Amino acid sequence: MKKNILDSFINLGLILVMFCLVISCGTNIKKEVVQAPEKEKPNVLFISVDDLNSWIGAINAFSNTKTPNFDRLAAKGVVFTDAHCQAPLCGPSRASIMTGLRPSTTGIYGMTNDDDIRRPENQATKDIAFLPEYFQQNGYYTMGTGKIFHTHAPKNVFNESGGRESGFGPYPKERFAWDGYGTSKERKEKFGKTSTDWGAFPEKDSLMPDHESANWVLERLQKKYDQPFFMALGFLRPHVPFYVPQKWFDLHPLDSISVPPYQADDLNDVPSIGLQINDLPMMPSTEWAKESGEWKKIIQAYLACISFVDYELGRVLDALESSAYKDNTVIVLWSDHGYRMGEKGTFAKHALWETATNAPLIFAAPNLPKGKKIDQPVEMLSIYPTLLELCGLPAYTRNEGISLVSMMTNNEILKDTKAITTYGMNNHSIKVDEFRYIRYEDGTEELYDHKTDPNEWTNIANNSKYKETITKLKEYLPKVNVQWDEKSNYDYQPYFTEQKERTSGKVIKADK
Repeated sequence: MKKNILDSFINLGLILVMFCLVISCGTNIKKEVVQAPEKEKPNVLFISVDDLNSWIGAINAFSNTKTPNFDRLAAKGVVFTDAHCQAPLCGPSRASIMTGLRPSTTGIYGMTNDDDIRRPENQATKDIAFLPEYFQQNGYYTMGTGKIFHTHAPKNVFNESGGRESGFGPYPKERFAWDGYGTSKERKEKFGKTSTDWGAFPEKDSLMPDHESANWVLERLQKKYDQPFFMALGFLRPHVPFYVPQKWFDLHPLDSISVPPYQADDLNDVPSIGLQINDLPMMPSTEWAKESGEWKKIIQAYLACISFVDYELGRVLDALESSAYKDNTVIVLWSDHGYRMGEKGTFAKHALWETATNAPLIFAAPNLPKGKKIDQPVEMLSIYPTLLELCGLPAYTRNEGISLVSMMTNNEILKDTKAITTYGMNNHSIKVDEFRYIRYEDGTEELYDHKTDPNEWTNIANNSKYKETITKLKEYLPKVNVQWDEKSNYDYQPYFTEQKERTSGKVIKADK
């Protein structure tokens, strides 16, 4: 009897165990059915082009410029025709893009060694995550070659670095057209000289650093990766000197070249500080270029450099399209600022006017429209947050820019967009709709209406008709302008050297 009872309990126990196992298995199966695998994150191809203004075919198409690959990329995605840098100078512009912070927040107004951007002494940057690092922290394998930050990149920012060849060579034994000192020979020892020059050199594309940078990327696009990748490529041209092989000059015969609009008395209504900032005697002046017959030759050389970079870009796009990553890669192409080719009296960046701040910005991604143009003003500062959203990564709360994804996909935020550019401490321009407003550290102003004055020839800041407009635009000015970072300098320009010495240790609040 006891044995029968014991057997019954054992059988019942076995049944209960089997029942539990079935329920458990059923539950596990159910979980596997409802839990979708994590969506594969897209790769990123991050391409910078040094000193490229808006002359590419997809934006301005100036003087029959030949840029089939820039235009091809624009046709694959969205091009912003009115994008602006946060500083019209390589170092602070790139520091802004890579930190996601404005120059007025960091005090990085001049050139700063890559490894000095993030330092304990800089309250804004001391614990900032650089753009490639944020991707690395979120599961990406990061790579970079060429000019990404001002030189290349801070140490250990990339998992794999291709470095960068020093300078902007190769260089001929002697300069072709410009000695680098201009009219400032008496100040050459104090302020140095520019690399500005132009001419056909060297003989082959393979001798150009940009060709080697493209090769580095081509090799890595053929490899397999266990993680999504972030790959940065920084082209040096068309930064001065305007040297590329002769075949690129041949694409732009001198008799086919136009010069941009120029007015000799254009600067008569510009405030004193604007003139000091524009005091660049080491650069060729427009009047000199006219008198010497070099203006079209300078433009020809610049267009030749753009065509050369366009070719190298095409090699990279071809490699991507023939790779395993062609359908799952986000591409962003940008330039650090514009470049004046005779406008406002000189051949340089270094200004708060349109031609110095406007530069290409193109996004292409699987979930973006193709062949779309957006004409509203936007900032290069938006690159960081836009890439995060396109890749499905959490927003980085330290970013001071806004994501442009909703603008590209849904035409949202198309009203009241703005672009702020800063040059030195407490000098800013604001681009909103058709207006450009400039306010200098001493409170003097410029205002231009692009509907009636696209060349910014007539300063209407003192016209009472625009008083309300200026009041509204002033609200966009950065509220705090921190002092120059100790490690940030720019000794090519007397005004910058003087301002840093004068404002050392000060924080200036914007005057509304």
